[in-house]
Amino acid sequence: MNLEHLSRKQVEVFVDRRNMRSRWNVFLALPLFMALLSSRLFCEQGPSAVGIFEGHQDVGNVLHAGSTEYDAAHHTYALAGSGENMWFKADAFQFAWKKVSGDVSLTATIDFIGKGVNEHRKAVLMIRQSLDADSAYADVAMHGSGLTSLQYRDAKGETTHEIQSSVSGPKTARIEKHGEYVFMSIAGEGEELHMAGGSTRVPLEGTYYVGIGVCSHDKDIVEKAVFSNVDIIVAPAAASAATKLYSTLEYIAIASTDRRVVYVAPGRFEAPNWTLDGARLLFNRDGRIERIPVTGGTPVTMDTGFATRCNNDHGISPDSKWLAISDQSQEDHRSLVYIVPLEGGTPRRITQKSPSYWHGWSPDGKTLAFVGERNGDFDIYTIPAAGGEETRLTTAKGLDDGPEYSPDGTYIYFNSERTGHMQIWRMKADGSEQEQVTADDDNNWFPHISPDGRWMVFLTYDKSVAGHPENKDVVLRLMSLGDRQTTVLAKLFGGQGTINVPSWSPDSKRLAFVSYQFVP
Repeated sequence: MNLEHLSRKQVEVFVDRRNMRSRWNVFLALPLFMALLSSRLFCEQGPSAVGIFEGHQDVGNVLHAGSTEYDAAHHTYALAGSGENMWFKADAFQFAWKKVSGDVSLTATIDFIGKGVNEHRKAVLMIRQSLDADSAYADVAMHGSGLTSLQYRDAKGETTHEIQSSVSGPKTARIEKHGEYVFMSIAGEGEELHMAGGSTRVPLEGTYYVGIGVCSHDKDIVEKAVFSNVDIIVAPAAASAATKLYSTLEYIAIASTDRRVVYVAPGRFEAPNWTLDGARLLFNRDGRIERIPVTGGTPVTMDTGFATRCNNDHGISPDSKWLAISDQSQEDHRSLVYIVPLEGGTPRRITQKSPSYWHGWSPDGKTLAFVGERNGDFDIYTIPAAGGEETRLTTAKGLDDGPEYSPDGTYIYFNSERTGHMQIWRMKADGSEQEQVTADDDNNWFPHISPDGRWMVFLTYDKSVAGHPENKDVVLRLMSLGDRQTTVLAKLFGGQGTINVPSWSPDSKRLAFVSYQFVP
């Protein structure tokens, strides 16, 4: 007879009738029957809650079962997790979760237990679409080595990527979702939480999961971590609140598309250049040019003399001796092109007419390419770096912008709206043989050619966006110039100031850019 559907009273009656000779047999039999009933009730009720979380379980394939234990006296969660990794196209880890919708933030202090076997064991704060191993997700992952990253898989079954923080081994972390964007904050011992820099779009629909997790990064072992001061705050999607703008200087490796934060600060800065020794990055902020080591640190303001209203059109000469700047501090406060020693000094004026915006050095350092507005038309011009007369290269109706020489000096790449919306074009260095390079429905801006001549990166806006405004959803795209195949490098919040000027590393392996975040 199947007893799983019976109540406790019915079980007792059944046992009593079958065992009239002794009530003792009922006492012995009841634990077995109640175990069956408990098992059935557990299945009906779902996973057991732990603290503020609705359930916990292993996600993906693990060889050793994980666990989650809640210490009510100390309000801590001890997670034990196995799993080969949380990377590529599938994850394996122990996860304590809560279902939410709208926007959310999750904060916790994290401590690993023991020395650990693999330095890449992970303790994470996670936002996840589903409990499938290949689900879309984003997490703040603290590694045993101290590396802390915003990891993400922006669609089910896609490959995981990361934005590495410049800070190693923080104690406390927070992951936040606002709209489709996810970003992280961190704090060391005794510090207040602060933006770690970088954000990414991870569209999560309807109800999703938020929680904490542990992965051993070794399928044969189990690692443990304790999460304390755990706090989840849920808010309606796109709730109105005061926000603060942050800018993040970062670079992306084109082989892996993984990103690393160099510098983050409140306010707006823009347009990085990479020095030719690969050691420093330049950017503009509040009218000045600043430089910072690629490894991070504190920016230093460069000496540009009277030029104190520099915009985001600047770049370093091929011999690394000069910096071309576009400044609007003089005369009628319209942008003019100047050259200043790279290590600082007095600017030398190059263009006599305004407005003029620098964009490219010829490989021999003798010629500058710039955009000028003359008689209401924006076109591309060249001018000797020593000074002299400007030469107009484009005459098509509509805006032409962003000229940059190919490394061999044969071509000037630029963006033009002559077809009705902005696309990438190129022409011979003398302005002849103008030809279209991209042809799609989006608006493509600011082509930058890698030093080895193999790649072109450019910035893409949605087709509905006019011009190159700030604070928009944009995409960094990479084209192989050999076969003109295009791939996505990164989806981010940016636009004006993200990659206005050349920002390739000298070895053609990385690209520097600025992303932006509005943080409540």
